[in-house]
Amino acid sequence: MRKALYFKFILAYLIFAFFGVFMVATFGASMIRNQIVQHEADALYKEANRISTTYASDLYTNRAALDTVKQELDFLDDYLSANIWIINPSGLIVLDSASPIEVENPPTVEGFDSTVYAGKYYSVGNFFNFFDEDYLSVYAPITDGYKVQGYVFIHKPMSELMKLTESMLNVSYVMLGIFLFLSLIILIFFNEVVYRPLKKITTATEQYAEGNLHYELSVDSADEMGYLAATLSYMASELAKGEDNQKKLVANVSHDFRSPLTSIKGYSEAMLDGTIPPEMHEKYLTILVNESERLIKLTNNLLTLNNLNTEGLVLDLTVFDINEVIRNTAATFEGTCREKKITLNLILTGETLPVKADVGKIQQVLYNLLDNAIKFSNRDSEIRISTTEKHSKVFVSVKDFGIGIPKDSIGQVFDRFYKTDLSRGKDKKGTGLGLSIAREIIRAHGENINVTSTEGEGSEFTFSLPVYEKDDLLDELFDTKDDDGEN
Repeated sequence: MRKALYFKFILAYLIFAFFGVFMVATFGASMIRNQIVQHEADALYKEANRISTTYASDLYTNRAALDTVKQELDFLDDYLSANIWIINPSGLIVLDSASPIEVENPPTVEGFDSTVYAGKYYSVGNFFNFFDEDYLSVYAPITDGYKVQGYVFIHKPMSELMKLTESMLNVSYVMLGIFLFLSLIILIFFNEVVYRPLKKITTATEQYAEGNLHYELSVDSADEMGYLAATLSYMASELAKGEDNQKKLVANVSHDFRSPLTSIKGYSEAMLDGTIPPEMHEKYLTILVNESERLIKLTNNLLTLNNLNTEGLVLDLTVFDINEVIRNTAATFEGTCREKKITLNLILTGETLPVKADVGKIQQVLYNLLDNAIKFSNRDSEIRISTTEKHSKVFVSVKDFGIGIPKDSIGQVFDRFYKTDLSRGKDKKGTGLGLSIAREIIRAHGENINVTSTEGEGSEFTFSLPVYEKDDLLDELFDTKDDDGEN
């Protein structure tokens, strides 16, 4: 856009102003002149017609003397500011309100031809070359017994009418100037309300296109332009966040893959070149297997998260006993707990506690939470797993008494690949994806998972699931019957 749009509006305004002045100066002046001439001709024609039927008619029928008629015409001359003639068909001027009476040598209009006025009652010109300038000449015939005896002509200088035209034209110029000024105000308003915000938005889009997603776009407006700017800014911030997450993902994946790959390569080369003697091969092959399993686990977790975010999580909802799932999951960690002398304490509500969820996914959540709790628990400590029913919800809690989570890290423990400094020293095999996967699974069920922790005292993770009531079972049975067409 640059300044092209701005200059287009300026150019359009200048062209509009030019054509406005041109139209007023040409067509406007002509229209005003014609309107004034037409209005003046109509007014003078009424006077000429009245004179022809009164004073002029009385003159030709000898009912009025020449001097008497001359006095009346002189009076009307002052009133109308125009010359009044009584003229014979031959062109002889009988009376002229602007000149004394000439009885012996009256003036004559050479070439006078009354047929020129056939079908009209006025003309503009020098009246058969009699005047040195243009006049508006209006006439009315003087008749007696259906015979034209003469004519009444009223002449008014066009110079006076042009003065009136110029006065009206000046008013038009003033109105045009006011209109252009108001248009300029609208243009300035457009520049502030539309062009400047649009320029900011365009600059921002150029910055975003160049990769500068952290460019700040600020448009203080509550209209569509402000909404567009806010939406664009939000989009850029989300893209920037995604880009930052992608960079962190690549960095973390590279870090977590590099360590086992380095171990695998180093130990393999050491066994091949004889640095590690054959009797030690079993020990280091075990290490290679563990590192390979670590890579497989990391890859599987990455695929799981990718499926959660791209394809969405498809849940296989069934009714199951959450207490039984907790017992079975805890049983898989008996060997690990025995090695670290950790006691698993199950505090479960009731013999059975039915919930409706995806049993496989919930078992994965429990496995990840228990795995984390054992990793970060001290030897000779306890892990408590409890269930509580409240407000049609089952709350499952996994609490350890290990190293805990620093206060400034609690809000990040569910982020991908996130590991606190304490966990990096405590856990060398973690991928930093378990808690992120657990959160996505619980969210897919429409529930929440939270953590509370005190550094050096332990952590507690709690997630909720909907309780499966007996009424729900009856409703499902009736729904099934309705689907089968039974009453």
